[in-house]
Amino acid sequence: MLKALLLENVHPLTIEILAAHGIEVETRSGALDENELIDALDGVHILGIRSKTQVTAKVIEASPELLTIGAFCIGTNQIDLKTAANHGVAVFNAPFSNTRSVVEIALAEIISLTRRMTERDKALHAGIWDKSAEGSHEVRGRTLGIIGYGNIGTQLSVLAENLGMSVVFYDTAEKLALGNARRLGSLDELLQVADIVTLHVDGRSGNAGLFGEDQFAMMKPGAIFLNLSRGFVVDTHALREAILSRHLAGAAIDVFPSEPKKRGDQFESELRGLPNVILTPHIGGSTLEAQESIGEFVANKIKDYVRTGTTTLSVNIPNLALENSTGVARVAHLHRNTPGVLAAVNKTLAEHGTNIEGQLLATRGEVGYVVTDAGSVLEAAVIDALRSMDQTIKLRVLTGAQR
Repeated sequence: MLKALLLENVHPLTIEILAAHGIEVETRSGALDENELIDALDGVHILGIRSKTQVTAKVIEASPELLTIGAFCIGTNQIDLKTAANHGVAVFNAPFSNTRSVVEIALAEIISLTRRMTERDKALHAGIWDKSAEGSHEVRGRTLGIIGYGNIGTQLSVLAENLGMSVVFYDTAEKLALGNARRLGSLDELLQVADIVTLHVDGRSGNAGLFGEDQFAMMKPGAIFLNLSRGFVVDTHALREAILSRHLAGAAIDVFPSEPKKRGDQFESELRGLPNVILTPHIGGSTLEAQESIGEFVANKIKDYVRTGTTTLSVNIPNLALENSTGVARVAHLHRNTPGVLAAVNKTLAEHGTNIEGQLLATRGEVGYVVTDAGSVLEAAVIDALRSMDQTIKLRVLTGAQR
């Protein structure tokens, strides 16, 4: 029986889906550190995490039975994807399921900060009636600058225009502008024209330190800043100084360079207590609707991979869309992508009298993936021969039997 370990309170629907397909499921509420995770993965084939658990090369190398990792979130920078691929561990995430939730919280924060609702709320809770239009603006007619025009940035762009905002964006990749949004040629150009700047970049290492003192200084006086992407992208000390000097009118931060492992832990940040600054505990995608959608999406990707070998939307190994086997047995062979592997696989099958009823091959960088449906029960010798090939990373027999 396959065994799954699910961490960080993934949605209960995940458990239902995996258990319904005969997978034994163990759950733990928080994240685990490296050594704890290595111990917990003994005998585990499926790992489910969110953003806090770091799946390092050491963890993957110490877990030979691990087949797949499900990241129940958008980001996968907490996983060593290359090491996972080189050890035959397929990684799946949820690139679309919580985008609406992130967009909605971004819009709510843009309006709240522009109206200085944080300060009015704080004053009223303190018993002070601070009825004033001072520093308060409509978002209609203001310019929103979106850095990172992906699944979240594009949705935000459309809804912001519906509120009457002008939208400009910057992205290092070529992206189609939606509605009346305008692509700008550089980050500097965007910072100089935007009344609100919001970050929606991915977790690649090249984005570390993307936004610091120079970028804040380039923003318009009185502008608003949001980061709902990755904590390591922003210099929080530079942001603090920009707020205290009143160069920026406000900020909303949902992600931090260092975050507590679990709910209830102490949170420390130099951004605490600043005026017109909204701090949220990495909840951009944390709505009940989004978490259910993520749970269903990733659980089904995992289920399809372990049952049929399909790797559609895997972020680290070749993508193959597969139906149920057309033969008696299916052999899924992850291998190093070198010339002659497919020929060697087919030669081995032929030498053992195995007829091929269907076969698909895909490659991705240094890794190849060939899936073969065989028309007869597989001899143990053919499985041993395929597994012992120099190029083999991981081999599985998914259906049928072997003698």
